[in-house]
Amino acid sequence: MNFGTMIGLGVAGNFAHHLEQAGELEDFKNVVTKEEGAPKGIFPFYLPNSESFLGIYPIDSTRLELPKYEANAQVEPEVAVRFAIEYDADHRVVDLAAKAFTAFNDCTIRKEGAKKISEKKSWCPSSKGMASEWVAIDKFEKGGVMDKYHLASFVKRDGVVYPYGVDAPLLGYSYFYTKLKDWLIEKMNEQEDFGPLEDIAAHLKACGYPQEAIISIGATAYAEFGEKNYLQSGDEVFVIVYDATQTTGNIEPSNGKIILHQRVE
Repeated sequence: MNFGTMIGLGVAGNFAHHLEQAGELEDFKNVVTKEEGAPKGIFPFYLPNSESFLGIYPIDSTRLELPKYEANAQVEPEVAVRFAIEYDADHRVVDLAAKAFTAFNDCTIRKEGAKKISEKKSWCPSSKGMASEWVAIDKFEKGGVMDKYHLASFVKRDGVVYPYGVDAPLLGYSYFYTKLKDWLIEKMNEQEDFGPLEDIAAHLKACGYPQEAIISIGATAYAEFGEKNYLQSGDEVFVIVYDATQTTGNIEPSNGKIILHQRVE
């Protein structure tokens, strides 16, 4: 599977309270959504073949490299879904077929003055995290395999393991399944370059209309340690998706669990 040919997109504001805790709510003050609680928009974190900084493939399954400059970086624990993209004759997105999901770290720097979300999202080939194992999606709707899964995250510092994000069921996403898919299709076709958001249709065109996408569908709210502590060199990051009918959300390997484990450098 060649992830380097897939466009990388993220969803902003798909879990209650995350944007407030991350200090980013002000960025979206002029972004109007169709209903209260809706995500704010989508952003690119990887654009294949782009000559910009977003053309650097940023995903690593074992290392997380902090920026060389002073920066406040936080884990953003998420689920990533691999979608096949279907276009019509006019290159509008008409369908997204969910294929598989995994644990994802949309690591973000809290950067004052950034004009676009993407400016906080990628800075080197190891600025994102994605587990190497995937769970196949039988159907992207209620009653499917994803119903059973939860998302948890931890940071291990000086030998102590701290909860970083709250443990949350995937069904706790504000937009999920068909509602999320339909919203993503709309944003991929219609989202304008406005405020912190970008014209995704223009990015799809510039990338040669990629056939697949990795879409991180939103970060959980932070636990106390995650809200108050930025990452440091030497930390270990754990983002975990687990089948709550089989196991629990801790860092110990077990059946029914996918663990993204990154060492911070």
